[in-house]
Amino acid sequence: MTALLDAVAEAGARLVTAARGRIAFDPRRALSRHDDLVLGEPGIWSPNRHCRLIACRDDWIAVSLARAEDRDMIPAWTGAGFDDDPWEAVITNAAGRDAAEMVANSTMLHLPVARVGEAEPSPLQQLRGGGKRDGPVIDLSALWAGPYCGGLLAEAGFDVVKIDNPERPDPTSVHTPHLDARLNGRKRRLTIDLESEKLSERIAAARILITAARPHALSRLGLDEERLFAINPGLLWIAITAHGWRGEAAMRVGFGDDCAAAGGLIGLEGEEPRFMGDALADPLTGLTAATLALEAIEAGQCGLLDVPLAGTAAGFAGALR
Repeated sequence: MTALLDAVAEAGARLVTAARGRIAFDPRRALSRHDDLVLGEPGIWSPNRHCRLIACRDDWIAVSLARAEDRDMIPAWTGAGFDDDPWEAVITNAAGRDAAEMVANSTMLHLPVARVGEAEPSPLQQLRGGGKRDGPVIDLSALWAGPYCGGLLAEAGFDVVKIDNPERPDPTSVHTPHLDARLNGRKRRLTIDLESEKLSERIAAARILITAARPHALSRLGLDEERLFAINPGLLWIAITAHGWRGEAAMRVGFGDDCAAAGGLIGLEGEEPRFMGDALADPLTGLTAATLALEAIEAGQCGLLDVPLAGTAAGFAGALR
């Protein structure tokens, strides 16, 4: 964990430089949902016990079952009965299957599952000139990674507007109010229908847009690249996803723990993987996205920044080797 904290401190120094010293960065606090990082023994379960590392016939996978709809899909994924314990069903089924098969089948069901170490570090971003110098940051994201990015931009002096979807509001304020205050306390908060013209008008005037949904879900709301860059050509769009914005990866679902495992950001107990911390891909992605955004704004750039959780975790894992 010490090596990871050193890597995060180095990334934080780059962030502070990009923010011209306006951000006070603490690597231990950055990795914690609470006021400080609580270190524990590496485990086969994530600290919140929503994600578990599971052995397949040839490799290991990470499975997140935080949502009721994911647990409901376990019979379709494993062939188990509806009354069977979902975790026992996955463990038993995985033991006789290859990891690639388990991931492929879970992807078709939109389950947050990843093979340990499958992801590559995210490539360098290709942006264009012509970025806007003025306008607010519109934060449509929820949970940790996207809001942390927006929170860092707010700390750097940007006017950040967090917009909640009235149909699916961000649950962070309910489940982890201290984290919500840290991520969102400096932002203006509004509730706006995501299909409304009011949101389009705000995006048209924005300097930066932060999203944390898959592209097809945003497109159904009219929030696609063609339309948004038509109404705001100088927009910098920070697209945070589990595995990437383009291609087949864009359909995959993931959260901080399974995506950290996908990036190989795990410890070892003998030859078996163990979680190193709590949903590590989330804060690392928020940190990375904010840094890239600040550097792009300083360079007068615009376009879409593809910042996946798994690829970001892989980049930090590579720094530990």
